[in-house]
Amino acid sequence: MSMFADGLAAAVQKAFTRPIPKSAPAQMRYLVKQYKGTRAVAQMLRISQRTVERYVKDQIKKPRPDLAARLEREVKNRWQPQIRAKAKERAATSGGIFIDTRARLGYTAPIGSTDQDRIRHLTVALPPQHAARLFDAQEAGATEQRLREIAAEALKEAYFQDGGRRAGQLEEVRFTDVEHLEFDL
Repeated sequence: MSMFADGLAAAVQKAFTRPIPKSAPAQMRYLVKQYKGTRAVAQMLRISQRTVERYVKDQIKKPRPDLAARLEREVKNRWQPQIRAKAKERAATSGGIFIDTRARLGYTAPIGSTDQDRIRHLTVALPPQHAARLFDAQEAGATEQRLREIAAEALKEAYFQDGGRRAGQLEEVRFTDVEHLEFDL
């Protein structure tokens, strides 16, 4: 995953109404229920089908660190799909999304302006149409670079141009060297 995709996923996970299962056997049982069988879970987690069955029966309780990370990531990606969909829909239609970042931001503008890149710490409320573009691109499997470009375009319109009230000749915003990035709904 990428910093932007992980950040969007974390923002949506804050909307969960119940915590994910804590123990490895409970997480494994959840995945088996979701995938309707142990074979698919075993292939997805790159372990044997027998190992999955042993987790389901509580014969194994403590996974290796790499398996624990994969298991938790897969459960989080599938946990409460309806809540996840409603949170995305709310952000894309009415609520928008907040972005908190510390990164090198600069822009391309007409001659005579101070457009040099510099490290900025911004917390900006992005309008719903930008949240929709980010979530749609994430679901379509966009690359880290494409998500960064969409976020840069959103910052251009929401922060630099202030919704069309200033910096009308601004052409492009550069969003590089991201030190910190967090999204919130």
